[in-house]
Parts: sequence; structure tokens; C-alpha cells
Amino acid sequence: MSFWEDFKKFAVRGNAVDLAVGVVVGGAFGKIVTSLVNDIVLPPIGLLLGKVDFTNLFLVLGPGSYATLAEAKKAGVPVLGYGAFLSSLLDFTIISFCIFVAIRQLQRLRLFGPADAAPTRTEQLLEEIRDELRKKR
Repeated sequence: MSFWEDFKKFAVRGNAVDLAVGVVVGGAFGKIVTSLVNDIVLPPIGLLLGKVDFTNLFLVLGPGSYATLAEAKKAGVPVLGYGAFLSSLLDFTIISFCIFVAIRQLQRLRLFGPADAAPTRTEQLLEEIRDELRKKR
């Protein structure tokens, strides 16, 4: 088989297509969560903490003082943008929680999915062997 035929088989298999869909949906979900955190969650928290703008929380590592993160970056001064880090940390927490819930639900559906499937012939034979061994004790 040629490289292209192998690639075609891989690309059209169900798992590859499912993975591609998952990546696209995951990327879109990540953008939604980022917007939720930056535009919905952090502003009220900042208001409660005394009108703090999380996007503008930073620590200057060089000389001078700057009113905004943009000014410090424009001056070329090294800064720690811990407000952006806190926002990303909250993004991660929300996304990981949602993934946890989704995986947990999928596992639960698998556990309660096809119930009471008839045992295979091999399973029946193994059960008979087990029962015979118990009788001999």
C-alpha cells in the first residue's frame, strides 16, 4: 500500500474523524470559557475586590513604575502579568471540570448501557467449570 492509501484509510476511519470534531469543538468551547471568565466572572469579582481589573494586574521587575501593563510592555520593562495568569488558571479550572463531568457521564452511560447481555459460550463454559470445581471441594 502506498503512503496516500494508508493516509486515506486513517483519515476516513471513525476515530480520526471523531478526534477532528473533538478538537474543533474543544477549541470553540475554550473560547467560550475564556469569554465567560474574562467578561462575566472576573468583572464582578474585581468589583467586589475594590474595582480591580484582572487584565491589568502586573508586577514590574525592572526600574520605574507604570500605570498599565501596556505602558510597561511598551517601555520594554520585564513584568509578571499575574492577572492574565489568574484568568488562564480559572479558564483551566472550568474547562477541566467540564471535561471531568462529561467523562464521568460517559462512563456512567457505558456502565448502564447495554444491560443484561447474554453471556458468550466461553463465559458459560467457564461458569460451568467454576461450578464443578466448587462441588469437588
